[in-house]
Amino acid sequence: MRKITYLSLIVCFLLTLAITATVSAAPARADRGAWAPGVAYAVNDTVTYGGCTYKVLQAHTSQTGWEPPNVPALFQQLSCGGPTATFTRTNTPPGPTSTPTKTNTPGAPTPTFTRTNTPGAATPTPTRTNTPLPPTITPTRTFTPTPTSGSGGSCSGVPQYVAGTAYIAGQIVQNVGNRYSCSVAGWCSSTAAWAYAPGTGTYWTDAWTLVGPCDTGPTLTPSKTPTPCTTCGGSLPYHVITGYWQNFSNGATVLRLSSVPTAYNLIAVAFADASGSPGAVTFNIDSGLSTALGGYTNANFTSDVATVHSRGQKVIISVGGQNGTISVSDSTSAANFSNSIISLMNTFGFDGVDIDLENGINATYMAQALRTIKASFPGLIITFAPQTIDFQSTGAGYYQLAVSIKDILTINNMQYYNSGSMNGCGGTGPFSQGSVDFITAQACIQLQAGLRPDQIGLGLPASTSGAGSGYVSPSIVNNALDCLAAGTNCGSWHPTTPWPGIRGAMTWSINWDASNGYAWVNAIAAHLSAVP
Repeated sequence: MRKITYLSLIVCFLLTLAITATVSAAPARADRGAWAPGVAYAVNDTVTYGGCTYKVLQAHTSQTGWEPPNVPALFQQLSCGGPTATFTRTNTPPGPTSTPTKTNTPGAPTPTFTRTNTPGAATPTPTRTNTPLPPTITPTRTFTPTPTSGSGGSCSGVPQYVAGTAYIAGQIVQNVGNRYSCSVAGWCSSTAAWAYAPGTGTYWTDAWTLVGPCDTGPTLTPSKTPTPCTTCGGSLPYHVITGYWQNFSNGATVLRLSSVPTAYNLIAVAFADASGSPGAVTFNIDSGLSTALGGYTNANFTSDVATVHSRGQKVIISVGGQNGTISVSDSTSAANFSNSIISLMNTFGFDGVDIDLENGINATYMAQALRTIKASFPGLIITFAPQTIDFQSTGAGYYQLAVSIKDILTINNMQYYNSGSMNGCGGTGPFSQGSVDFITAQACIQLQAGLRPDQIGLGLPASTSGAGSGYVSPSIVNNALDCLAAGTNCGSWHPTTPWPGIRGAMTWSINWDASNGYAWVNAIAAHLSAVP
């Protein structure tokens, strides 16, 4: 009896220690429970939706239409069906939910451990009726009145400012003869002490941005300027078709650079590779491509760059891609990046650089690097290829970068594919990919951010093989160009005013287009010449 009592006490004591160690050693998990709109998610948070578990890839505040299956740019599926994915950790005692096992202790009851809190459960989010102030704005600042007088008339299709309305970022209203854009969501409502009616002389200029005066309404039959846009970078034509040339073989038609049709005004060479120094890049012809072409060298490529130049085509080096690992995040990496791009331009004859970083971008240091390159090459062509999610928030890296260098940016070719549903400007939508509305309503976001029409390109795949999802026929691309430039051939979403001079279209890739008989570029080029 004495022996059994001591043994029972020892076993219970050891079990208690094991359970205590397990609880104390359990990692802090970022399980946010069921996905919901209006929640600020951080990188590596996990959510559940439709019986599946997803990991957050980019920090964001969720919106209706951004459900995890719809936005692979934001969420990575971890498991589907059954219990939530278990995060495995080596050298860790069994988790607190396991039932302790006790052996060789006759007569001793299995202990029951009661716990009111389960590790990993989402921290309850407190209900809040007021939107917190943006961290970059100090609410104690003094007013900076900027009263302006309008030209009279009404802004056709633009809603009148209504006191007390909670406007969202990017939404356009008219008041006192002018149009204003809500700059920061949550700051554009007159119910708050710091934001009043725009244009009255008593409002935060951080809350509202003057877009321009009202008039008697937009004219939907603009005329096209026949001269090339020589100030847009690289003396490119008025309209531009950009195509990516693959420096690798993946089943699409392999091409020498000199084989690219002249319908492609701008050729983006995909891709530069990361070197051993942070931020620095290098370029060489891929060995697999060289073999597929029967021998294609750096010297052959350089000669082909000169050939396409003689035909009026421009060639730029693209940095990034889906698997790109280049990071420009400080002054050192920015200098390495700019120096390496300048070296490649001098070596191969590139006319500029395309930024296609799909795993995050630092707006401050990338802008620093691009301005350094521009100082060495005044005619530098700079293009971006952001994903749709990259312009859904004014805090997104690409959004901030594009706005900060809009004075030297050539074309922003947004990728309207491999995307879930997204909102359009003014909070319209959400719109599903594969439609005219999906393209035009998001192009409007870029225009309202301050980019010029000649800086907007529409990026779509050349065939169903060119992307995982989002392929549309060239006719849809042409309709979107017409809608933006002239207000015609729109879907359910219509621009409040046309933007003649929309620059053109981009495709991934020239090689996939070649595999389809160049059906994409031929259809776009035939139509683009008639777009205002």
